[in-house]
Amino acid sequence: MLSMIVAMAKNYVIGKDNQLIWHLPEDLKRFKKLTTGHTIIMGRKTFESLGRILPNRRHVILCHDMAMKIENENIEILEDISMLEKYIQSEEEHFVIGGATIYRLLMPYANKLYITKIEEEFEGDVYFPEIKEEEWQEVEREEGIKNEKNPFNYEYITFIKKNNK
Repeated sequence: MLSMIVAMAKNYVIGKDNQLIWHLPEDLKRFKKLTTGHTIIMGRKTFESLGRILPNRRHVILCHDMAMKIENENIEILEDISMLEKYIQSEEEHFVIGGATIYRLLMPYANKLYITKIEEEFEGDVYFPEIKEEEWQEVEREEGIKNEKNPFNYEYITFIKKNNK
């Protein structure tokens, strides 16, 4: 089963220049809590932006450049989305973590969305795909903690796909 996890602005911006625009430590803690022990699926640019291999997670990198080589037992490099079939069909939850192209390609296969929605508009160059109300049902909403370290109003919103088979 594929789940997507993303932090985005009101205008669906998720980043600029291959970086997050904001810093929300509480959201990063939530990301760690949800994804630890699971597979995380991403594109090459997202992997490079992490700056390291995240502990206790299997990394699947979708990349057309099969010359990309990383020697690590927790990393699998795939050249085509058809190679993700075992993750899509699995009962186990696997997390798609970006970037924009990967979100767009895998949105039709996702069953669940974990959205951190920041109540601000930001200028950026990458966007999360539109969440269509006819396809997704909101099942949970929780206000995020705003303080000196987390300076924006934001909410955690969870959606499940309607008519999920």
